[in-house]
Amino acid sequence: MTRIKKLFGFSAFVLLTLICSESFAQQNGYIQLLGQQNKWVDSVYNKLSRRQKIAQLFFVRAHTNLSRHYEDSVGKVIESQQVGGVVFFQGGPGRQATLTNQYQHVAHVPLLIAMDGEWGMGMRLDSTLSYPYQMTLGAIQDNILIYKMGQQVAYDFKRLGMQMNFGPDMDVNNNPGNPVINYRSFGDNKYNVAKKGIAYFKGMQDAGLLTTAKHFPGHGDTNVDSHLELPLLPFTRQRLDSLEEYPFREAIAAGINGIMIAHMSIPALDSTKNRPSTLSKKIITGVLKDSLGFKGLVVSDAMEMKAVTKYYPGGEAELQAFLAGNDIIELSMNLDKSIQKIRKAVRKGQISNAAFEAKVKKVLAAKYWAGLNNRKDIDPTNLYADLNREPARQLIQQLSDAAVTLLKGDEQSVRLNPIQKTAIVSIGVDGYTVFQTELSKWTTNSHLFTVNKSTPVADLNRLLNMLNQYNKVYVSIHDTRLRPASKLDYSAGVKEFIAALSAHSNVVTTVFANPYTIAGLPGIEKSSALIACYQMSPELQKSAVKVITGQLKPTGKLPVSVNVFFPNGTGVGL
Repeated sequence: MTRIKKLFGFSAFVLLTLICSESFAQQNGYIQLLGQQNKWVDSVYNKLSRRQKIAQLFFVRAHTNLSRHYEDSVGKVIESQQVGGVVFFQGGPGRQATLTNQYQHVAHVPLLIAMDGEWGMGMRLDSTLSYPYQMTLGAIQDNILIYKMGQQVAYDFKRLGMQMNFGPDMDVNNNPGNPVINYRSFGDNKYNVAKKGIAYFKGMQDAGLLTTAKHFPGHGDTNVDSHLELPLLPFTRQRLDSLEEYPFREAIAAGINGIMIAHMSIPALDSTKNRPSTLSKKIITGVLKDSLGFKGLVVSDAMEMKAVTKYYPGGEAELQAFLAGNDIIELSMNLDKSIQKIRKAVRKGQISNAAFEAKVKKVLAAKYWAGLNNRKDIDPTNLYADLNREPARQLIQQLSDAAVTLLKGDEQSVRLNPIQKTAIVSIGVDGYTVFQTELSKWTTNSHLFTVNKSTPVADLNRLLNMLNQYNKVYVSIHDTRLRPASKLDYSAGVKEFIAALSAHSNVVTTVFANPYTIAGLPGIEKSSALIACYQMSPELQKSAVKVITGQLKPTGKLPVSVNVFFPNGTGVGL
C-alpha cells in the first residue's frame, strides 16, 4: 500500500481500491459466468421475441462530433430495432455522456456500450487522456506498469458509461510496411506481444471492463488496409499456428473474455475465394472455438469495411458472420435486411436452437457481468476532472519514462554540459517543441532552431554551417501526423540534412516517431548517440530530456527490428 501511495498519491490509491473492490464483487470472471445459470439472463431472454434476440447480437455506430440529426437517427435505430449495443467513435466525453443516457432510456434491454480504446479514450475523444501507443508500450520492461494502465483505462470507460473496450491489439507486426496495424501493435516479437497484451487486458478485466483481443488470427503481416480491400494472408497453417495465433492462444489461456476477428483471406485455413475470415466457419468455429477452445465473446470487425462489403452485399455478410460463429456483429450497413436473413436462417434450422440460445445469452451474460442489470445514468458532475485526474497523468509520464530506448551511445556522449555552447534543433515541425523548451531550461548557453518537413536546401546548408560553431548539437526528429507511419514525409533535402548532421561527432539524435522511420534515414546511425522515443507526445519529449540531463536511466528495449544496426531488443543502459 505504501508503494502505491508513493507512486500515485492517496487519492489514486482510493480510486484503484474502489475499482478493484467492484471487480471482486463480480465473483467470477466472464468466461466462468457462462457456465452458470443466471436468473437475470434467463428472464431477459425469455421476454424477447426471436427478432429481438437476433437484434441483441448487433452493435451500431455512434458519434458525438456529427449533427444532431445524425445523433437522433441513431437513437431511432436503437428504439426501433432494439439492438444489443453501441460503438462510439469520435466526439467528446460530455456529449457522449448525455447521448449515452438518452440511448439507454430508449433501449428495453440495457445497451452494451463499446469503444476502440487501444491507447485509452484519447484514441476517439477530445478532452481525454491518451496513453502511449502499443508500439511504445512494447519497449517497456516492467509489465506491471501496463497492468496499471489497464486499470486506469477501465476506470475511464466505466466513468463514461462504457462496458467494453475493443482492445488490446494482439497482432504481431512483422511487416514494417503494414498500413493499418503497425504502431498499434506491441511489436514483432510474439512473446513480447503476448505478455504485454495479457498485462493490459488483465488490468482492464480485473477492474470490471470487458476486453477484446484483435485481430484474430493475426493482422500483423499484411500490406493492405482491410478498410479498403480484402488482405491476403498467404502463409502455411504451420506458420499461422506458430506465429500469428500465438498471442491469441496465450490470451485465451489467460482468460481473455473477447476476441475480434479480422477481415482477411487466409487460404491455408479456408480456401473459399474472397471469403473474409470474419465469415469463415472453418476459422471461427473450427480454429478459434474448437481447436483453441475459446469460450468467450467472438466479435466481428466492422462489417462496413470494404474487405467485406465488396464481396457480400445486402445483408449476406452479416448472415455469414452469424453462421460462422460471431456473437457480436459490429456496424452493419444493412441492419434490417441482416436481421431478416438471420431470422429466416434460424427458422429454417441452419443453426440449432441450443446454439442460437447460447449465442444470445452470451451477450446478455456480458451485460450482466458488466453490471448492466443494475444500470445507472452517467453522472456529469466533475466528469472532465475525473477523466483527466492527476494520478492517470502521472502514470502516462511513468510509462513514457520506462519506454525511452537508447539505441546507441554512452553517458559521455548523451549528457548535456550546461555551460557548453549548445544547439537544440527540432526537425519536422513549424515551431518550437516541448523537447526544445524543456532541454533549454538546463543550459545557460543554448540556441533553438527548427526545420520543417520541406525547408529549402539552401537554408539547410546555411544552418549546417552555423551548427559547426556549437560544442554540442541535440537533434529531435518529429512526426506530426495523426497516424505515425513507417516512413517520414520529409523532403529528400531534409533527410540528407539529417544524414549530414549525424556524421558529426557531437550530435545526439532523438526520434519522436515510429521506430521504423529510422530505417528510412540512412546515416542516422552515425550519431554519437541515438535515442528512440516512438511518438511525439509531450510526455516522451520530457522523458528524453530526463535522460539527457541525467535524471533518468533509459531502460527501454526496441520492440521491433528496424535494420541491421538496430535489431529487436536493442537498448543500451547508462
